[in-house]
Amino acid sequence: MKITFCGAAGTTTGSKHLIEINGARILLDCGLYQGRRAEALERNRHFPFDPEKIDAVILSHAHIDHCGNLPHLCRRGFTGNIHSTPATRDLCSIMLPDAAKIHENDIAWLNRHRKRDDLPLLEPSYTVRDAEECMRQFVSVSYQRPMTVADGVRATFIDAGHVLGSAQIVLDLDDRETGRKSRLLFSGDIGRPDNDLLENPAPCDGVDIVIMESTYGGRWHEQKAETTHHICRLIREIQQRRSRLIIPAFALERTQQLLFTLDKLRSENCFSPVPTFVDSPLAVRATEIFRLHLEDLKPAVRDAVFMRQDPFGFEGLRLVRSVDESKALNKIKGPAIIISASGMAESGRILHHLRNNLGSSDNIILFVGYCAENTLGWKLRSGRKNVGILGDDYAVHAQIETLDSFSGHADHDEMLAWFERVTGPKKRVFLVHGEPDRAGALRAALVQRHPEEAVEVARHLQEVSL
Repeated sequence: MKITFCGAAGTTTGSKHLIEINGARILLDCGLYQGRRAEALERNRHFPFDPEKIDAVILSHAHIDHCGNLPHLCRRGFTGNIHSTPATRDLCSIMLPDAAKIHENDIAWLNRHRKRDDLPLLEPSYTVRDAEECMRQFVSVSYQRPMTVADGVRATFIDAGHVLGSAQIVLDLDDRETGRKSRLLFSGDIGRPDNDLLENPAPCDGVDIVIMESTYGGRWHEQKAETTHHICRLIREIQQRRSRLIIPAFALERTQQLLFTLDKLRSENCFSPVPTFVDSPLAVRATEIFRLHLEDLKPAVRDAVFMRQDPFGFEGLRLVRSVDESKALNKIKGPAIIISASGMAESGRILHHLRNNLGSSDNIILFVGYCAENTLGWKLRSGRKNVGILGDDYAVHAQIETLDSFSGHADHDEMLAWFERVTGPKKRVFLVHGEPDRAGALRAALVQRHPEEAVEVARHLQEVSL
């Protein structure tokens, strides 16, 4: 058996790990690399393997850095099954066409500049049509339902507690060449314990090989009490200033988590009612899918929806769909909360809200999740005083705040606790989905606690024979 780390090795995006066993080639995730535009285009356009020779894809969840390059994979000749949970399949049906539309728009923007500079024009790697067609290859299977995906390979999804439908992938492997049987666990993205909406990550027994995320190695999230105090303070500040709280948030999970929290704090009289807008058609549609998959939510959330105490539709909340409604938000008077995608502020309507609101020191920009290096969100979080948005430069006068407690990723201690719950020999442990310093910090902690186990940070395109 051989593992090749084709993405999210040495970085946090572009999750892609190739398993070769018994003549079969199985891809765990097929995500988009996100970062500098030129590098991202190059990495996403070229696969380090032949897509036609991939037999199956097993998908951990519907975030674009894990699923976003599936349309390109299928366009390049992959014809096998894409295995996912039912909720992941439904979320991909909206996430993938949306990502394809953004990709086509990016290429069109680049081509306008390349034409001006008399450079050859670029073709998009895939289109919205490709994204829609690749959905035909999805095969959905619920948690704890083992399935045979290739000769000697049985896969099982177990709950990862990260986003709706997210899964850890358990592979029971029977290597015909060596006669050895082993169990491989791919963590996907590990969710946080005590999530308001989702169940805790499920434990796994008898594991020999671990491929584990490391996004927040060496970092710790705020406690819930601190989060409550922080967000209530910010809302009271914009009410006093009669200004705006702009929250870049991922359409999937982060927006729903925010709505649940705002509804809860409002009911506890943490702040007086304030007009709240979700300006992201994708987030609106993702919220509708949350209601379709109540089986993946905590019982208390299911009960609230059934009792018509909908935490995703409280009084004063307005879901913005049309472009005209979005533009009208620039003219509203008085305090307002605007939640808009994307969370890293790389695309979507959030760019227009940042462009219109960064110049006022009365406004607050609140980041509630991870931003990959060199994204606009990362630049703002890092304290840049001038940033480029849609081809123009803007001075940053708005108050920039961060709240990583809303992250769907486990922090350092939570990842260590997850690892402790994984039983078995755990002979080989490979850390992925983390910047080098984060993965290094997690490795140091794991080695200190488990000196008998071989823990290493996976390298891009590293091949490991087992």
